[in-house]
Amino acid sequence: MASGNGLASLGVEGATAAAQALSLPAEAYGNDPQLEVMWAMKAYNHAEIYFNLISSVDPSNLKLTKVDDRIYASFKESFSDLNIKNLDPDMLKTAEAKEKWRPFCNQFDGVVEDFNYGTLLRLDCVKDYTEENTIFATRIQFFAIEIARNREGFNTYVFQAKKQPS
Repeated sequence: MASGNGLASLGVEGATAAAQALSLPAEAYGNDPQLEVMWAMKAYNHAEIYFNLISSVDPSNLKLTKVDDRIYASFKESFSDLNIKNLDPDMLKTAEAKEKWRPFCNQFDGVVEDFNYGTLLRLDCVKDYTEENTIFATRIQFFAIEIARNREGFNTYVFQAKKQPS
């Protein structure tokens, strides 16, 4: 991921204001374009950090939450047929998919902090975050899919590719 703009471009005061604004409940805002930009920046920053992490450390050794085992077990039970290597956006975004995901996600309310916050998720796990390869998902969906990708070796490609001499 290209870096340079992100939260650092806001400076200390801007980043503090963004953090304060993002901690308020959603009902406190309408469709404020400035807030949407702050959310997008936060999601981008998270994606950039995660991709750098799996590029630098063998992903099979990563622990993303305190409850990775529980997330993984529940995910495999609920979505055993989901192609996590190359996600089909319809498996996350259609009305039918959302009905299937809802009970899975809600079981982590109070267990995983900010479980329903929006984040960016790569569709094809061997590729970087790009406009074509990124979908908006909840944080628990991100954790479930990325924990599975890490444990099942799908993210190892990213780590090995970054280790290769240019």
